[in-house]
Amino acid sequence: MEGDCLSCMKYLMFLFNFFIFLGGACLLGVGIWVIVDPTGFREIVAANPLLFTGAYIMLAMGAMLFLLGFLGCCGAIRENKCLLLFFFMFILLIFLAELSAAILAFIFRENLTREFFTKELKKHYLRNNDTDIFSSTWNSVMITFACCGVNGPEDFEAVPHLPHSSLEKATPEACCQRELQSREGMFVNKEACLTGVERFQNRQGCYTVILNSFETYVYLAGALAIGVLAIELFAMIFAMCLFRGIQ
Repeated sequence: MEGDCLSCMKYLMFLFNFFIFLGGACLLGVGIWVIVDPTGFREIVAANPLLFTGAYIMLAMGAMLFLLGFLGCCGAIRENKCLLLFFFMFILLIFLAELSAAILAFIFRENLTREFFTKELKKHYLRNNDTDIFSSTWNSVMITFACCGVNGPEDFEAVPHLPHSSLEKATPEACCQRELQSREGMFVNKEACLTGVERFQNRQGCYTVILNSFETYVYLAGALAIGVLAIELFAMIFAMCLFRGIQ
């Protein structure tokens, strides 16, 4: 009976570690995609220290889970006590680190509010100055998502104008409608847009547009994170039980 239980525990351990291996591969893939993606997210991540740090944490966690899942599978199948103990200690550290990251994300969640982005935009945005990474990133976001500012074109009323601009309340070019949503896309009517004709402007704020675009993925990422934590917890329990059962 004890041998049957040990055998069952071994294969359950293998199964849980296989899921950890897959979870690590997913996090690794998402982290790499965010960092090297050519459609503008790389600039967004580089311009925001919080997102920049988060992307590399995700990449590191994914790589470690990928490796640990592989080691756990080997330790379970081979019934190697040294590998199992190493796996338990390492995955415990990762579990605590992920838990700490979740708590910190909750504490600093106010850094991702509409008010925070609006304040940063009005403080640092330099309109069509693409030599400035912050302005260039915002222009890329507004063009890609066909949106304007955080809340709408009114966000730019307090933003300084370019010295050569003759318009009192010039809308940034990035807020003008284009036939194709890219920097190479032709303007529908640039002159009318810059003089304030609303039907040639993107009137919706980027905060709402991006939130709606990624809402499903945010919940999916949250569910995946909870699932990974639960799997890690069970894997640690099975690893310790299997470690104690091996003679």
